[in-house]
Amino acid sequence: MPSYIDVYLRVLSALMLRDMRSRFGGSYWGYLVQVLWPCVHLGIIVGAMAFRGMKQPILDSPMLFVATGALPALAFQYVSREVMKGYLVHKPLTYFPQVKKFDTVVARILVEIVNAFLGLMLVMATLICFGVDPVPVDIFQSVTGYLAAIGLGIGIGFINVGIVSIFPGWALGYVLITILLYLSSGVYFLACYMPQEIYYYMQWNPVTQIIDWVRLGYEPMIPAQVGYLYVFMWIFGSLTVGLIMERFVVRAQQ
Repeated sequence: MPSYIDVYLRVLSALMLRDMRSRFGGSYWGYLVQVLWPCVHLGIIVGAMAFRGMKQPILDSPMLFVATGALPALAFQYVSREVMKGYLVHKPLTYFPQVKKFDTVVARILVEIVNAFLGLMLVMATLICFGVDPVPVDIFQSVTGYLAAIGLGIGIGFINVGIVSIFPGWALGYVLITILLYLSSGVYFLACYMPQEIYYYMQWNPVTQIIDWVRLGYEPMIPAQVGYLYVFMWIFGSLTVGLIMERFVVRAQQ
């Protein structure tokens, strides 16, 4: 007779496979589109910069500059958004006694972590094909910054699940918020080169700090001021609030 752990792992694996198949047309090719999207995104932004004659403020390659900002921002955005969407998509499955609401969230988190690192590897491979060295000067600095982006996405994702369990319209509202965050977080420009008065307020945005965190691994001399404690407070604070909401709000919904 299978143990509780065996049953739980089977439930998670089934939910993860369903996630992968339900993307873009209900096939695994749709999942491939999801993974390739960061490369497409990078190409569009670099092409727009070249068309407008914009120069990157640091690094020798516009592709590398955009990647150092876009990848952590997209990792946060996708994880925090898709965790919420996964809960909505899999909610009917919770009528089966083996599937809990928390399981649907965990399964989508695992899928999005895999997506984030597959996208990262594909972007790095693309940069190498174009003759750009994607390896940072300080690997630890950039990798921990990328992990912080994923961690923040998980924490905010749990909060989103709590909100959307009461107000489903939040799924659309959050998309608009992430677009604004993406445009104002310093993906296409260097936040620390802004006037100090503007940079001060931008630093309240943890995504801006995470992007600076990653870029410091490539260009340690930029005058970025990363509040590592502030970012960790956001990560663990949002995760704590999200888990409390999952326990007392999500589970209370019928």
